[in-house]
Amino acid sequence: MSIKEKILKGDFSDLLLNRNNTHYVHPSAAAKIFESIPFEAALKAYQTLPGKNQVTVFSYLDPLLQKKIIRNYSPKKSEFILNELNPDDRMMFFSSLKSLEQTYFLNLLDEKNKENIQTLLGYPKDSVARIMNTNAAAISQEITIEDAILHLKNNYKDDEAANVIFVVESDNKLIDDIPIRKLVFNDTNKKITEILDGFCPSLSITETKRSAVAKFKEYDRDVLPVVNSENILLGVVTIDDILDVAEQDHTKEIQKIGGLEELDYPYVKTSFFSLLKKRASWLIILFLGEMLTATAMGYFDGEIQKAVVLALFVPLIISSGGNSGSQAATLIIRAMALGEIGLKDWWFVMWREILSGLSLGVVLGSIGFVRITIWQNLHWYDYGEHWLLIAITIFFSLIGIVMWGTLSGSMIPILLKRCKIDPATSSAPFVATLVDVTGLIIYFSIASIILKGTIL
Repeated sequence: MSIKEKILKGDFSDLLLNRNNTHYVHPSAAAKIFESIPFEAALKAYQTLPGKNQVTVFSYLDPLLQKKIIRNYSPKKSEFILNELNPDDRMMFFSSLKSLEQTYFLNLLDEKNKENIQTLLGYPKDSVARIMNTNAAAISQEITIEDAILHLKNNYKDDEAANVIFVVESDNKLIDDIPIRKLVFNDTNKKITEILDGFCPSLSITETKRSAVAKFKEYDRDVLPVVNSENILLGVVTIDDILDVAEQDHTKEIQKIGGLEELDYPYVKTSFFSLLKKRASWLIILFLGEMLTATAMGYFDGEIQKAVVLALFVPLIISSGGNSGSQAATLIIRAMALGEIGLKDWWFVMWREILSGLSLGVVLGSIGFVRITIWQNLHWYDYGEHWLLIAITIFFSLIGIVMWGTLSGSMIPILLKRCKIDPATSSAPFVATLVDVTGLIIYFSIASIILKGTIL
């Protein structure tokens, strides 16, 4: 029987988080179990854990379950958990609260933690201050490695932030960083200054989380220091928090590209009506946009009545334009997110996508032309005596619509970025809807030129 099944039956004997026990369950695994079972069972199981284990597991829980558990705890128990959390985990919890709840739980913190949280809450939600661990381990460069190790043991606790030690001046200005391994593998009589490499990338306290993700990738670091404008060491950001940021950022981006508002909680934790609300707003906007398609077709009603055969290719035409636009939008949004292109590259992107659209349009147009030719000559369908002109119309229409689709899909994200709007808002459905409407205008305009004097 699995641990999850035992917990559901009220047996918590295997839920042990001490490595000396036979049945060791990692805190992250315990958190996943709690998140997958009814809340009442999860709360009972969580309460059976020793105090320190409750703190450890709490940091692995999703924000929604964290809030549910802490609300069901007495102020005294809540005070213990919140004060014992690592600073970055504590900050993430408070960032997920609304203002009234923040005030209530702030009053449960000791003075030092309360002051720290209040300071960090003053920074923007997307700044690295919101994920910073203030337990940065610092030493002087003039002491020996032996003295440094003794200083760390006496003044700091075992913490993820201590994987890298920071060398500072007397006023706490950052000089350099030292991986713990250098303290282990060097002669203890050496001075700290002898093992410095003089290179220490850092994050500004006002820097965005997205920028921090890029720096971690660029410098291949597990920990980066956070400094203010005067280069004073304020704390550190660790790789585990950066991975969480990257995952959240990518999730929100994908949701926006898919044509819905970003979810506040994971899909399975989002209530039905909240999910409905998040999806409905964009669907309504897109539906109103698609209504213009009917308006456009109504405008060309005369052409359609004269040449009903043109209506056969409407789905083909508008889907090709929408698909090419969605492709271009996805490529450009992702390239911008990775920093591969910026606003200054719009000219390069435009010409690249025009050439791509022209090439893709010729390919699709040729396929459409060949298809009509084969169907006509094999007598699978009779397009009439002017079938060749219809085939030519489809050929040039696809070129024009695919070019317009790729151009729109590539330029809209850049335009939104220029207006300081998240480029991901230019979702694939949004671009497809825009190209659907304009694609019909392009299609029937080309048809009226090529088929004038014949079937039109």
